[in-house]
Amino acid sequence: MQYNRGKSKCKHLMELTVAYGGALAGAVFVSLFNQNVLGNLSSILRLPCMMILYWFIALIPGIVMKLSGDKLNNYGFTGNRIGKQIVSGIIASLVMSFLFTFLPHIIGMGNYVDNGSRYRYFWQYLFEFAYCIVSVSAVEEFVFRGVLYYKIKKIGGREWIAIVFSSALFGLFHIFQGNLIQIVMTGLLGIVFCLLRLKIRGFTTLSLILAHGIYDALISVWASIL
Repeated sequence: MQYNRGKSKCKHLMELTVAYGGALAGAVFVSLFNQNVLGNLSSILRLPCMMILYWFIALIPGIVMKLSGDKLNNYGFTGNRIGKQIVSGIIASLVMSFLFTFLPHIIGMGNYVDNGSRYRYFWQYLFEFAYCIVSVSAVEEFVFRGVLYYKIKKIGGREWIAIVFSSALFGLFHIFQGNLIQIVMTGLLGIVFCLLRLKIRGFTTLSLILAHGIYDALISVWASIL
C-alpha cells in the first residue's frame, strides 16, 4: 500500500513537472511569436491571433490532463448553477479591483499595480476584456488553479500545500513580465484566487476565470482614467 502511494505521488510529480515546464515553454513561444510575427500584422489580424496564440500555454498541461485521465471537475469546473458562478465571479472581480487597483492609485501607489497599458478608443477596452477573460485568465486558471493545484494536492495531501506552491509557481510564471515586487504580488493574488474557490460556496474555476479576467482588464481601465 505504501509503495503504491509513493508510486502515485511520483507519477503526479512527473505530471506536475511536465505541465509546468510545458506552460513555461508555451509562454516563451507566445512571447517570441508575438514580437517577431504578430507584431508585423495589422490590428484586425493581430488581435484575434493573439487570443488564439495564448492557448499554446495550455497545450502541454492539456495533454497531461488527457493522458493522466483527469476530468475538468477535478480542476474545479462544474455545470451546476452557471448563473451563480458567473455572478459570483463578476462580484469578486469588482471587489478585488477596488481593493488591489483603485485604492493603490488613490493613495499614490499606482505604479505597483500599473500594467503600462493606456487606451484611447472604446474598441481597445472591449478587446482588453475579451483577451483577458477568454485567453489570459481562462488559460492561467486552467493551468494553475486547475492542473497544477490538483497535482500538488495529490502530492502533498493538504489544501494549504496546494495553495502555497501553486501560487508560488503562478508568481514565478510572470518572472519576465515584471519586477520582484510584482512577482510577489502575483503570487499573493494566486493565494486569493485559491481561497475564493475554497471558501465561497458555489465559487468555481469558471468564477475564477471571470474574476481574474475582469480584474486584469480593469487594471488598464483604472490606469487610463486615474
